[in-house]
Amino acid sequence: MRTEKEMYHLILRTAEEDDRIRAVYMNGSRTNPAAPSDIFQDYDIVYVVKETDSFIQNKKWLNVFGDLLMLQEPDRNDLLTGLQRNVDRSYGYLMLFKDGNRIDLQLQTLEVMREEYAKDKLTVPLLDKDNCLPSIPSPSDRDYHVKIPDEAHFNSCANNFWWCLQNVAKGIWRDELPYAKNMFENVIRPCLDGMVSWWIGITNGFNISTGKMGKYFKNYLPAAYWNRYIATYSDGNYERFWTSIFEACGLFRLLAQDVADHFEYTYPSADDRHMTAYLKQVRNLPEDSQQIF
Repeated sequence: MRTEKEMYHLILRTAEEDDRIRAVYMNGSRTNPAAPSDIFQDYDIVYVVKETDSFIQNKKWLNVFGDLLMLQEPDRNDLLTGLQRNVDRSYGYLMLFKDGNRIDLQLQTLEVMREEYAKDKLTVPLLDKDNCLPSIPSPSDRDYHVKIPDEAHFNSCANNFWWCLQNVAKGIWRDELPYAKNMFENVIRPCLDGMVSWWIGITNGFNISTGKMGKYFKNYLPAAYWNRYIATYSDGNYERFWTSIFEACGLFRLLAQDVADHFEYTYPSADDRHMTAYLKQVRNLPEDSQQIF
């Protein structure tokens, strides 16, 4: 596997030798001093270019980066499926190489760079042939820190968590596993994860990031809480699914009550109590039942 030094040299040498490329900058985890470093970190690179068309029409120029294991062109995929993309302004290549390295390379015209460059505070300039890159502060992940929830967002999260569990329950009773699983993972879990993040925030001064999709939860939750979080995942077995649902309820209740107490918000105890009873009722409901209660 090529080293970080070799990859940076390759990325910059390619830009230096190609007159169409006028500047290079990087964002993502490699610019974040708080992010753990490992062999799977991508190189999130932006080439500021005179135009994009010549790059798109002849992809042989990508060969310089190494032997590809797989290439994805998100903008091309979008266009093929009927979505509108202005590829004259920007175009992306996601490249995974046979040695395990990955480069996420974005081409941007000068106009687009001026619109996007300062938006991500995890940005580092690497090359500037024309002094076109604006001056920016040193990279910081503060935009990714857990945000303090106001009372409306706390209430919405708790209400949505308890309300939508009824959909999971009826999906299981109807033997509609895809519906029940998708409802749990795509509606319930984001509410749980939001509460986990807020709890981590109040125990760490809201000056940390829990990472994309909560990937750093394990780093900040006590072992007992982390084990409870793990238990919210299950397979396609309905009994184990029910167990994971009640584990999620218990963990959500514990964390949400702490968050509510910290901010002097009101935890919806009645919703919790009523929906917990409802879930228990549906769990034990015969499949041929003609009434819920």
